[in-house]
Amino acid sequence: MKQKAIYPGTFDPFTNGHLDVLERALNIFEEVIVVIAENSQKRALFTAKEREIMTKEVTCDYRGVSVEVLHNGLVVDYARQVGARAIVRGVRQVKDFEYEFQMSLLNRQLYPEVTTVFLMPNVKYTYVASSIIKEVGMLGGDVSKFVHPCVLEMMHQKREEQSR
Repeated sequence: MKQKAIYPGTFDPFTNGHLDVLERALNIFEEVIVVIAENSQKRALFTAKEREIMTKEVTCDYRGVSVEVLHNGLVVDYARQVGARAIVRGVRQVKDFEYEFQMSLLNRQLYPEVTTVFLMPNVKYTYVASSIIKEVGMLGGDVSKFVHPCVLEMMHQKREEQSR
């Protein structure tokens, strides 16, 4: 049986830290679906469609990766629907772990067959959060070390749109 995992997140924008976690997941799983989820608690800079486009562009050369948008519903239900055996979560710091630990326990109650796998990114990405990259980039700061060139271009376009 092919081992399948999902890697959910808002990915607003998709950073090199996200890519690092995805690469680590591909060392474990044959197939990883990057699931772009809507989060009512976060104010997104990019639409779900824009995030899908950028994520597909960043991951297009990776075998075993697909990108989907989850417009509503629970991530754990999506995992069940696609037959995923694992939910991959990137954990950069203790604060991330506390939240993710609670979610994994709840998900285990909802879908016992799925396992949450916590992966830590390379140390150079431990302080890279989409929210920080988004803020710095939209204020004109250089975030080119932290995002793929296509993401950087989309951020430049978004900044120009907002300045009109």
